[in-house]
This record gives sequence, C-alpha cells and structure tokens, in this order.
Amino acid sequence: MDISPFVILSGVVIILISGLIQGMTSFGFSLLALPLLGLILPIKIVVPILVIYSLVINAIIIYKIREDVHLGRIKYLIIAGIISTPLGTYLLLILNENTLKVVIGIIISISAISMLKGYKINIESKRENISYIPVGLISGILNGSVSLSGPPVILFLTNQGVKKQIFRANLTSYFLILNIITIPTYFLGGLITKKVINHTIILFPALIIGVLLGIKLGNKVDEKIFKKLTLILVISMGILSIISGIK
Repeated sequence: MDISPFVILSGVVIILISGLIQGMTSFGFSLLALPLLGLILPIKIVVPILVIYSLVINAIIIYKIREDVHLGRIKYLIIAGIISTPLGTYLLLILNENTLKVVIGIIISISAISMLKGYKINIESKRENISYIPVGLISGILNGSVSLSGPPVILFLTNQGVKKQIFRANLTSYFLILNIITIPTYFLGGLITKKVINHTIILFPALIIGVLLGIKLGNKVDEKIFKKLTLILVISMGILSIISGIK
C-alpha cells in the first residue's frame, strides 16, 4: 500500500476536521474536504472518496430522521438529479486536474458567499415542481463531477416554506439517492481504483470520529457564529483551489 506518511497524516487531519464541522453544523463536509484534499491528492481520487463518505454520513443521518422524509415533494428533483449524474461522471473523466481545481474553487467560493449572505432563490409555488427539474439537473452534474450536489439544492429549497425537520430529511434523502446512483457510474468509468479504495479505508476512522465528536459538541457552540466562521474558511479554501489550478 504505497501511501506516504505525509498524505496519511494530512488526510486524517482534513477528514477529521471536515467530519467535525459536518457533525456540528449538518453541512460543509465536501465544501471543506474537497479543496484541501485536492492539495495532496489528485482530484480524480478525492471525488470518489468523498462521494463514498457522503453516502455513509447521509445514511447515518437519514436513519435517525427517517420519519420526517417526504420524497413525494421532491420527486422531480430526484429524477432530474439521477438523469444528469452520469454526465457529471463523464466530465470528471475528461477534464484535466487543473480545470477541475478551478471549477471546484469557483463553485465552492460562490456557494459559500451565497450562504454567508443568505441568498435564496424565490419561486412561485405553482411553478415549484417545474423548477425542481433544472435545479436537479445542475445538482446531479455537480455531484457526478465534483461531489458538490448540495449548493444549488440548498439555495433553492431554503425558500420553499418547508419545516426544518422535513427540509433536512428530504435534503439528506436526495443526497443519499444521488450518492447511491453516482458510485456505480464511477465503477463503470474506472474511477473506483485500488488507490481510491486504500485511501477510503485508511481515512475512514477519522471520518467517523470527526462526525460523532461534532454531533456531541454541536449543542455546546453558537451554531450561527460557527457557521459563519466555517463559510469564511470555505471561501478561503475555494480561492486556494482556484490559485492551485491556475499555477
């Protein structure tokens, strides 16, 4: 198993911190882990690892809140996301490393700034179902290509007048379904390599420890302030990803 101690140590720290933030705030895992891991590993190894980890995180969360799931409300979002995910996988296969880093940096920075500023997408209720389709298509492409399905969906669903519990349950269900669809496309595309499997196994304990610790600490911090600080950090990481892709 040819993995350098530096990569292992750095990867453990990155996954631990990203998992901790995910556990404390229910968001931010891929937004933070993706650009940071991209500094020490090829993006085409990082993205499959994060999709696998996201599946684990979402499966744990959905088991706890399964009674609040109302998939009927987001069925068009799910269908659109499933349809476009293979296109995202294809983009991951054909785009070069530097292009992917720049794309990741731009998406992460714009998403974090939008969340920090509280931007929302306003849609009339009668057009809600139709609006799910383009949002799902974009989300599916982003999930397959760079494991970032969340930002467009969160910006859209935040303003749809859904109870917090149902909002979180539907969102998590959607992400879980996309993860389940994405992983087979990675197998077919040859992206689930021995290196991906080895790194996934080695860093997995850090993920579990980080998430569980974050859940424990979640009630002991001011969530709003912590989210703001996290988003500022994510913006910085996005800019760093752009710079590393341009060099």
